[in-house]
Amino acid sequence: MQKKGIHRLKFLLLPIALLYRCVVGLRNLLFDWGILSSEEFRLPVISVGNITVGGTGKTPHTEYLVDLLQETYEVAMLSRGYKRKTRNFTIAGESSTVDEIGDEPRQVKNKFPRIRVAVDRKRVNGIRQLCKLAPPVEVVILDDAFQHRYVKPGKSILLIDYNRMITEDFLLPAGRLREPASARKRADIILITKSPGSLKPIEMRNIVNKLHLDLHQHLFFTCMEYGTIQPVFPESVSSAEHTPDATSMVLLSGIANPAPFIEYASTLNEKVQVISFPDHHRYTEKDIIQLEKILDKTGRDTSMVLTTEKDAVRLQSMPLNNSLKKVLYFVPIKVIFLNDDRDEFNQIILNYVRSNQRNNILHKETNHAAS
Repeated sequence: MQKKGIHRLKFLLLPIALLYRCVVGLRNLLFDWGILSSEEFRLPVISVGNITVGGTGKTPHTEYLVDLLQETYEVAMLSRGYKRKTRNFTIAGESSTVDEIGDEPRQVKNKFPRIRVAVDRKRVNGIRQLCKLAPPVEVVILDDAFQHRYVKPGKSILLIDYNRMITEDFLLPAGRLREPASARKRADIILITKSPGSLKPIEMRNIVNKLHLDLHQHLFFTCMEYGTIQPVFPESVSSAEHTPDATSMVLLSGIANPAPFIEYASTLNEKVQVISFPDHHRYTEKDIIQLEKILDKTGRDTSMVLTTEKDAVRLQSMPLNNSLKKVLYFVPIKVIFLNDDRDEFNQIILNYVRSNQRNNILHKETNHAAS
């Protein structure tokens, strides 16, 4: 009955989705025809984004790119800074809060303190501001920018969740697509994220056939691997407590799709109690009181609270009591390429960045003008 109700609701929303398609299609045509302009920059710009509303793994893949490039280049990551309370261009510092820059930029800055992390509602202005910095930024990674066509990236990476293929979805509000699945043609690289580690070649071929890739497009499959559980507040726990052994677990998350996280937690503990909030949830005192009550029932001394890395960033900015800090842990995730394709992906990115450095571009322009 519930499935029938969902299908009926989708059917009723289709006219609105059709109107939405017309608006999005007109906007894309205005960019394609040059009526709305896209700006290019004299340094490598890599866009990471999606077509689907919700989590496709943008932050872990952005972090993968940062980790790949930071040893050789001056890297900057530019984000909109979703749900931050500031509005204009802001560069993250050591003490920047989630309210100032957003949770995902704060997470990236925590992990990679050497790089520049900035937020701006207007990406064109953000890149211009980054270009004024010294030492000069050598490559910009744009987070969640596939629909932001005012910037023309040198490499556009589109993420598609294996569990929610865009070719089988509908436009908002009938489905979860921000724009038609045909918009994938703008991507240089397509990553099928959150794939099963045991994905068979025939399943991969089926996906390739559904996507109808152009000759210039590259397709890769990635999955997520959970790392070692770490304390959210390391200063509040002893070294022995860095590897907790709890008889019960409370799972706390505010992410778009908590299902894989819940499935992972069930492999760690038989007694898992789940508290889920919407994506980018801003935790309140009421939420913490709810969590405290659950811990009192399950037994604080024998329980642990496990959360995601993104949630940990938000929780770190809250005034929590020490007894709660001692039982709060998070699990990091990292990107794994299937089929041993990591080196090929890395080479595509490194070749692009290497051949599009400012000096190389200026050299090419000078030679062109001279001829």
